[in-house]
Amino acid sequence: MKKGLSLIVFFLLVHSVFAVEGMWIPTLLKKYNIEEMQKMGFKLTAEDIYDVNHSSMKDAIVLFGSGCTGEVISGDGLLITNHHCGFGQIQKHSTLSHDYLTDGFWAKNRSEELVNPGLSVQFLVRMEEVTTEVMKGIKEDLSDDIQKKQIAANIEAIKKGYSGKGTFQVDVKPLYYGNQYFVYVYEVFKDVRLVGAPPVSIGKFGGDTDNWVWPRHTGDFSLFRIYAGKNNKPAAYSPDNLPYRPKKFFPINMKGIREGEFTMVFGFPGTTQEYLPSMAVKLLIEKSNPNKVDARTIKLNILEKQMAKDPKVRIQYASKYAGISNSWKKWQGETNGLIRLKAVEKKQRDEIAFSKWIKQNSDREKKYGRILETFQQNYSELSEIQIAYDLYNETVLRGAEIFGLISRFDLMGQAISDTAKYPRLKKSLADFLPGYFKDYDAATDRQLLPALLKIYLERVDSKYLPAYANDQKSNLLNAEYSQSLFNKSIFSDSLKIKELLTNYNSKSIKKLQKDKLYLLFTALSSHFNQNIDPIYQKLSQAILKTQKLYMAAILEMKEGERLMADANLTLRVTYGKVEGFEPKDGVYYQYFTALKGMIEKQNPAIADYFVPEKLKQLYQAKDYGKYTNSTGEVPIAFCASNHTTGGNSGSPVINADGELIGVNFDRCWEGTMSDVLFDPERCRNIALDIRYALFIIDKFAGAGYLLEEMQLIK
Repeated sequence: MKKGLSLIVFFLLVHSVFAVEGMWIPTLLKKYNIEEMQKMGFKLTAEDIYDVNHSSMKDAIVLFGSGCTGEVISGDGLLITNHHCGFGQIQKHSTLSHDYLTDGFWAKNRSEELVNPGLSVQFLVRMEEVTTEVMKGIKEDLSDDIQKKQIAANIEAIKKGYSGKGTFQVDVKPLYYGNQYFVYVYEVFKDVRLVGAPPVSIGKFGGDTDNWVWPRHTGDFSLFRIYAGKNNKPAAYSPDNLPYRPKKFFPINMKGIREGEFTMVFGFPGTTQEYLPSMAVKLLIEKSNPNKVDARTIKLNILEKQMAKDPKVRIQYASKYAGISNSWKKWQGETNGLIRLKAVEKKQRDEIAFSKWIKQNSDREKKYGRILETFQQNYSELSEIQIAYDLYNETVLRGAEIFGLISRFDLMGQAISDTAKYPRLKKSLADFLPGYFKDYDAATDRQLLPALLKIYLERVDSKYLPAYANDQKSNLLNAEYSQSLFNKSIFSDSLKIKELLTNYNSKSIKKLQKDKLYLLFTALSSHFNQNIDPIYQKLSQAILKTQKLYMAAILEMKEGERLMADANLTLRVTYGKVEGFEPKDGVYYQYFTALKGMIEKQNPAIADYFVPEKLKQLYQAKDYGKYTNSTGEVPIAFCASNHTTGGNSGSPVINADGELIGVNFDRCWEGTMSDVLFDPERCRNIALDIRYALFIIDKFAGAGYLLEEMQLIK
């Protein structure tokens, strides 16, 4: 009894000390964070993490593609990221005869590594605050439009100054809603080749059933290699390119992890909204998230049925399904978490305290006194149009794929008399079509069209619909009628589409105007673009302006305190400890999972829980090699109290000595509201134990030669 009590006390202490909210700017670690990190066990310095003049951890981390993180793990440019981050590339290389999704892919040598056109990785060279430069010439009495133009001109001048005559890619991004600005200088490598990926039965074990869930048994990793020109600088793909020699790569810790140990996640978190007012959170909970979830539920149900019927469709839609499903499940967890935490009420209490602070000073009242009132007015107006905006984006813009194809032809038609723009659009469309047809199934799209039209027409107020849609509403709600529009449309026939593109002219537009599906899409899109989006954007800009002032007031009110800047897909540090958690009363999850649990979870009747035969044989023979933990098990994943979000997928999880112990890939479902409100009790990041990746590479894939180029710390 006493032992149990002491464990409970320890558990409570862990929660009160270990979890640290915040995604911190690397250049400010020395000022705000490093002392706390070192007290928690970190053994290195701020300069070991970020340094411009010497190699540091930042030189081993990349922005992978457009929204993930990756890290270099060898002196020959070998890079590890998540399986789901590399999923699009794996899917593009997959066919029925070479099904790398199902079977996995492993290059036997560097000549077999697969080229990925369009994929790039970016190394941060440096970042600096440039608020003064961005705000040069800005005065309060200037109109909003003039201020925006001046800021844009200042930003362009800054970019030019940092570009190194085109050597670097330069971004200037706002922090604290425009109260601060930083410049980010990147070196971009565009020759990135696929080296290896486990089959989906490992890389996506648990599938969408386990997505955002702990405990997890997912081997979510893939390997790529960065190539450079002979001078080790970025270069377009060439067979003569050489593996990139990085300034820094991560040594890999083979000793394992223990509960309570320090962890750091270093990567590119995408978006957080920690400073939203109560009205925004209320809108998110009551309207925005529920409608988007319902629309995606319809999409996923249809895709799931179609993919189950046809192996070709399964490959074609694997990446699309994963993309749709990821946010769908996250939004549900986020809503539940915000309700559980009574986030609206908490924000309202904060706003009462904020109002009291304002009233203590007449100058504050003059400057900040109408912030909450303005928020209330703007969000009340936004609430009216939010449903129309969200459902258009989910069911029309990103609904049936045939609408996306129509939009490209419509855009080209609008530019047909523009001799400069039209040829570019036509070439772009010609380049787009082969990939579109490779991953497109008309029968699936035919099912999506009426189902998504139905939710759009039923839930969006008629005043936000075009006259054409209102007039045809009863017909369009009939699935057979909608499908007949699909069947009769030029855009449902690949041969007609190719012919149309080849001979596209002004007469073609008249022909298109007889296509009823084309007429429906253009009616919906033009009405949205003219009557919904402008109002939505105007309100959003008004809210953003008020949010900037609100943020300025918060910074003033909390002057001297450490305040996290919301994530914006720039390099950040977050830190915590390895630890389990209690998702609900009476349930406690330990901090790690093992291969034993994966075997126990297998179910041949459920695709998400299929275990490859070879992996079962390795388990039965206990052929684990050197990849076991202290209890003799093969570890798969662990959870920790690092504050992460989308974009942190693939981020390195680093121990107190600066060694790689895992690859971040998810958050627990009960903590997905951390983008808006962080809960130290239940917010946990989920990471692949790096030893499991090595076990799969060596024992399962037989690609142990890759380990020879890594630095393994035993």
